[in-house]
Amino acid sequence: MTIEPVTGLGSGSTLRLPRARVVPLSAPPSSYTSAVERYLTGAGIAKSSARIYRISLTTWGWMLAGEPAPTGPARRGAKPPIFPLAAIDDPALPEVLAELAAARADVMDADTVNRELSIARKAIGWWQRQGWIDGDPTIGIERRPAPPDRTKALAENQIAALWQLDVALREKTFWKMLYESAARADEVLCLNVEDLYPQDKRGRITAKGGATEWIHWQSGAAQLLPRLIARRTRGPLFLTDRKAPAGTPTLDVCPETGRARLSYRRAEEIFEENTRLLANPLASPEDIEDLDGFTLHRLRHSGLTHDAEGGTSTPMLLARSRHASVRSLERYARPGVDAVARHVAERDPAARRRNR
Repeated sequence: MTIEPVTGLGSGSTLRLPRARVVPLSAPPSSYTSAVERYLTGAGIAKSSARIYRISLTTWGWMLAGEPAPTGPARRGAKPPIFPLAAIDDPALPEVLAELAAARADVMDADTVNRELSIARKAIGWWQRQGWIDGDPTIGIERRPAPPDRTKALAENQIAALWQLDVALREKTFWKMLYESAARADEVLCLNVEDLYPQDKRGRITAKGGATEWIHWQSGAAQLLPRLIARRTRGPLFLTDRKAPAGTPTLDVCPETGRARLSYRRAEEIFEENTRLLANPLASPEDIEDLDGFTLHRLRHSGLTHDAEGGTSTPMLLARSRHASVRSLERYARPGVDAVARHVAERDPAARRRNR
């Protein structure tokens, strides 16, 4: 039992009252890694979000163990440290953690840092409620100010150029579906063939908390899907080029081809590599290795922004994005530079006189 000081009793006196410890709801996990898995399965984290949560919590695992988290190429294949979950209650950890988090924030973008911190705090709070740990070593670590990014939506001519790239059928279908549905990339990658309703141009996904939601696409993706599916009736929709390695979860293996579900990391790499010259139109092809391409999220952002530019109502944009609040939608509903240019040109008095 922990003793908590209570002040404000007058004459500088302090009364110490006992604070009852949380009785563990189940046996504590043997390691931090096990605690992460139990959180992902026990806290109602959607399958489509579990991958992002696992990556973020693995990153925080390094820092909670008192070590810098690897970044860039060093992160691939790096073995996370193994340590007991109870180590999170080490009274010396908050100071060490604050320094490690600050160092990481200096080399990462603010959105990523804030998202990882939010996920870590959610997991720590859940572990506290299970009675497995007492404290939260992230207290005192502040979110980083993230300046608004007003350039995430691709221009319509960039989208048109994207469809002209010479890429595989899998990529063409995946990119078309992301843009037309405005869905999150991890949600689309979690689709199975049996989740599709091709005649209705829609697919069933599992959202946070296990709720069933729907994404809708248009003719571009609809025309490509039959060729991609190739008469398969079940299993992951988007597959790797090779057979699944031993140990791949059964749900991520196509029972008809033996190939594995395409991972977000690989899908992001392919998109980024293929869009480097689109993202840097004045660069020389010889410099392609030194360029950065687009991210997959920009397809979702572009789809919603172009909808807003076309006059789509706020309720429909909320339904398309599947956000719970209008405030979350604001980042997408901002017209892009081309839309603003058209708006100004259409209202130019000189242009109106010429058109009379």
